[in-house]
Amino acid sequence: MWETVGIPASEAQIYEALIPHGMSTVDGLHRRLDLAPARITKALTGLIGRGLVRKTPGRPARYTAIAPSLAGSVLIAKREYELGKLQQYLNTLEESFQAGLSSLQPGDHVEVVEGPTKIYQAFVRIQRGARYEVRAFDKPPYFVAPGAHGDEGPNLEERRNLEEGTVGYRVIYDQESVSLPGRLSNIWDGIRRGERARVAAGLPVKLVLCDNTAAIVSSPADFERGLAYVIHSSSLLDLAAGLFEATWERAMPVKRTDARDPLDAPDRQLLGLLATGATDEVIARTVGWSIRTVQRHMHEMMRAVGAQTRFQLGMEAVRRGWV
Repeated sequence: MWETVGIPASEAQIYEALIPHGMSTVDGLHRRLDLAPARITKALTGLIGRGLVRKTPGRPARYTAIAPSLAGSVLIAKREYELGKLQQYLNTLEESFQAGLSSLQPGDHVEVVEGPTKIYQAFVRIQRGARYEVRAFDKPPYFVAPGAHGDEGPNLEERRNLEEGTVGYRVIYDQESVSLPGRLSNIWDGIRRGERARVAAGLPVKLVLCDNTAAIVSSPADFERGLAYVIHSSSLLDLAAGLFEATWERAMPVKRTDARDPLDAPDRQLLGLLATGATDEVIARTVGWSIRTVQRHMHEMMRAVGAQTRFQLGMEAVRRGWV
């Protein structure tokens, strides 16, 4: 707690020990805390310098704590001042950074990354640089196999950011990605944590956008050659962001269905897969049914809502809020 305002734990311990006892000597603190007198004296010197403790003249010297309400106000005001100065300094650095970007040569806006390990590290670096949102195209094949680097299910950086509530995620999954065994359950795990997900057919590239400051992109041809490209602020980055937003608008939303609808869990999962464009074979493998059972359940739901085609069933499910 005290570290928030720059107070070391050793000093905080001494300050808190002084509060209920009025005045105290070094020897008295030593008996109560069982700390070495030299360590206590050093902490008291630091607290006096911070204005949190007063030293009373005389021998032995006695020490008393400043009222916590007053001490807290002073510490918070000092930290706010320091943070304000830091923000001013960062603003100056940002101006220099943007000026440097404007002086870059065209080729300096694109960084070539080679090899699966370096590409994976670049994908992580891009996400860690985000301050408010990561946008991504998820498209196989992948440079890193599922489960590598301790990444179980959703991307490890995504999971951390979503749990901390610091960065939002919007991800568009290629239909090919959704059809991979076990992938849909991973996607739903990400959605449960706060990810906004959609599905589209035929995504052209893999893409991760960090706010509007950087992106990493790799096409299927690049994958074969073990290449990816990090794009910094430029018209190319604007193009990548525009491509994402245009694709997002036409992509199919994917969300967990509400248990209040009249369907049981397998049928809700079936509808969720149907909305992504999954084939009967993919649905059967994911749900754990035979293809015949999948088709039977689908026809029963079509009859129940009065749909004549799979498309009509999907639209009706969306209208009713089932997917």
